[in-house]
Amino acid sequence: MENTITATSREELQKEIDALRASLTGNMFTDMEVLDRIHNLEMQVKGVRPMDSYVECVGCGS
Repeated sequence: MENTITATSREELQKEIDALRASLTGNMFTDMEVLDRIHNLEMQVKGVRPMDSYVECVGCGS
């Protein structure tokens, strides 16, 4: 199954990514959940998943 999203969805995801990036504090420990969410959203926008993974994100545990 191919992971495709609409242009509107992509824009909404990018807005959420931008908002999350703006909320980063610079402290890796407090930002870990936000960074994980950004990573997951970027994967959706790019339509990618870990190699050797038939289900999205099983490979990296995200």
